[in-house]
Amino acid sequence: MYRITELARQFGLSRSTLLYYDRIGLLTPSGRSDAGYRMYSQQDRDRLSRICNFRHAGLTIEDINRVLSMDEDSNDMILQKRLLEIGDEIRALHSQQMFIAKVLKVKAFGEAPIDKPAWIEMLRAAGMDEAAMCRWHAEFEKRAPEAHHQFLLGLGITEEEAKIIRERSAEGF
Repeated sequence: MYRITELARQFGLSRSTLLYYDRIGLLTPSGRSDAGYRMYSQQDRDRLSRICNFRHAGLTIEDINRVLSMDEDSNDMILQKRLLEIGDEIRALHSQQMFIAKVLKVKAFGEAPIDKPAWIEMLRAAGMDEAAMCRWHAEFEKRAPEAHHQFLLGLGITEEEAKIIRERSAEGF
């Protein structure tokens, strides 16, 4: 038999975690000592091991409770759901990884991720005409002149051209 603190230490858990598991019925101790301490059997320890493995796999407490209380066929549905969620998380992380790698590559080589022609093309595709683009630049210049300047340079525009765009933006084109 194991005392609560001893069992918690074996799994790197806090005592309060085991108290919580007891309170929600996930892991109830097999008995109590004469002094009233919770006592856990080897079977309880094995159950806690399974709980920890499922937690490590990312299952929620609710799903773990379902998995441990159902037959194996029912477990498959919960585990398959988690497997699909992990796949979605991997795809999202891969997308984030690719974005960050691209930004770092661009930064390392001093390349602009998007150049002036591509930016103009995107604005036109969004339905902006020349007048709308001028208003956009004027508003950007009014709200954040230095950020506007850095943005223009980031498009690969020369310092001289950026200065002209900013002056025209400040005048309202």
